[in-house]
Parts: sequence; C-alpha cells; structure tokens
Amino acid sequence: MLDLDHSAQLLRLVAEPTRLRLLLLLGEEALSVAEITAVTQLTQSRISTHLARLREAGLVSDERIQGSARYRVAPADWPSDFAPLWTLLSERVDDDQIARDRERAEEIVRRRSHAGGWAESVAGRMERQYSPGRTWEAMSRSVIECVRFGQVLDIGSGDGVLAELLCERSARFTCLDLSPAVIEAARRRLADQPNVDYRIGDMHALPFASTVFDSVFMLHALSYSAAPRAALAEAARVLAPGGRLVVATIAEHEHAATVAAYDHVNLGFRPEQIGDWLEATGLVVDACAVRARERHPPYFRLITASATKR
Repeated sequence: MLDLDHSAQLLRLVAEPTRLRLLLLLGEEALSVAEITAVTQLTQSRISTHLARLREAGLVSDERIQGSARYRVAPADWPSDFAPLWTLLSERVDDDQIARDRERAEEIVRRRSHAGGWAESVAGRMERQYSPGRTWEAMSRSVIECVRFGQVLDIGSGDGVLAELLCERSARFTCLDLSPAVIEAARRRLADQPNVDYRIGDMHALPFASTVFDSVFMLHALSYSAAPRAALAEAARVLAPGGRLVVATIAEHEHAATVAAYDHVNLGFRPEQIGDWLEATGLVVDACAVRARERHPPYFRLITASATKR
C-alpha cells in the first residue's frame, strides 16, 4: 500500500495541470520532446522540466528510437496501488484541450509513420479517428441500402429521426409517441415522405391490431416506461409472424440526477432482464447484450437486443 508521504507526492504531481496534460497525452502516443512541443505549443524548457519530474517519480519512461528519445506513459510499470487513480483520470477527464492534443499527436504520428498511409498509421484504433466522410452515419446509411423493413412501427419515435433514416427502405413507416408536440415536429420533418404515418399513443397500450408490423423498433423508449415488461409485451403483440423487434436502452446505472433532466423514469436495465422479458412474450431472442459504452462522462452503456416472432 502507498504510505502517506508517497501518496501526497503522487497527488501533487498529477494535480499540476501541465503534468496531468502530459500524462494524458503520453498515455495515447509515445512522443519526443520536439513533438510534444509541437502538440502543446508550450516551451521546450517547460516540457523538459515537467518530464523530468514525471520520470523521477516513475510515471513516464523514455526509449531511444531512430536517434531520438520518445517519452511514454507505461501504467503497467507503475506501483499497482497507483493504477486505480490512473484509471480514474484516463477514463474520466473530458476536456477540449486534451482532445485537441490527441488530435495533433495523431497527425504527427501519421506523418512519421514508416507505412506512410493514414490507414496504416491508425490501424487498431481506426474507429476513434476522423477521416472525411468516414462517419457512423455514413456507415449506417450504406448498410441500410441492403435491407427492406416492410411495415414498420417506431415506438417512442420522437420527432422522426429514425423514420427519416429508414422510411425509403420501408413499405410504410409509422411513428408513435405519447407527445403531440413531438409528433407534430415529426410531421414537419417528414412532410415530403408520403409513406409515413403518425399516431399519438401509449407504448403500454398500442392503438393497433395484432400481428400487423414486420419490424418494430423501441430505441430508448424503455427509459420512459414504469412498466417495461408490459411495453415489450405490447410490441410483441403487434409484430407479425417472422417479424423482428429491435430494442436499444441504457444499461443499469446510478446517475439519477443526470437522467432526471431527460425525464427518464428508471435507472436502466440488465441485459438478462431484457432477454427474459422478451422470451416471456413468446419471441425468440436473437441477441441481447451491452454493445457500447459512451466515451464521455458518465459513460452510459448501451444494451441492444433483437428478437423474432415465430
């Protein structure tokens, strides 16, 4: 365990903004002093002074590559008792300056890459890098071109964002929401789409006959349900044989104050809960798991699930 003096020394080191900035930068890339200067726009003497302090404490190490020293953060070499603090800092610090530093560092690494190309320089972490036109939206729109959704119901549709994305690949797309205001906004958004319908209704008592939709989406709707099992049962009821229900919702969390601002009525779910409820409706669960974690505090995790009606 760390003693009091050692703990205080480490905390003083990382409490200085420039040293913390360097640690977070070097946790991403190994850089020379000249490269760090180009990234941070700080003077070389200032950087060298802080690096010396961090090296002395064992928080930064260096290695000579092609005649120059490159500095890096190697948490695996740190005292194990300090690792939890580093995990907290590296995952929780969310700052525009840090983001700009990392972007500049990536450009420097790309330029000096022996492989020469952008793709080779970011191999293994490509999903975190920007390149023109390479976005999640572009990928989604490309994949959607391969799918036809038939008769679609979007439960908790909001102002029609999903309808805008999918309606051209649907025989007919129905937006359902409890709020007249957001349904009206959806009408305005999709005024030029002739195959979109709009209904005001409750997800727990859907105003539709049974077995009429080929695809049913519940994207983030369950956060607004005090009776999520009943809402899923209603979604299953209106699904046609062979149809698919797709659910996306936040995983169980403890951030009540954060979600209260968005009118959520629960604190998320466990994947096994969602899976059990879907099976209880008679659907066959194809997949149900935590699929993503947000990159910004408080790092909500996203459950996605899909199930098919026999």
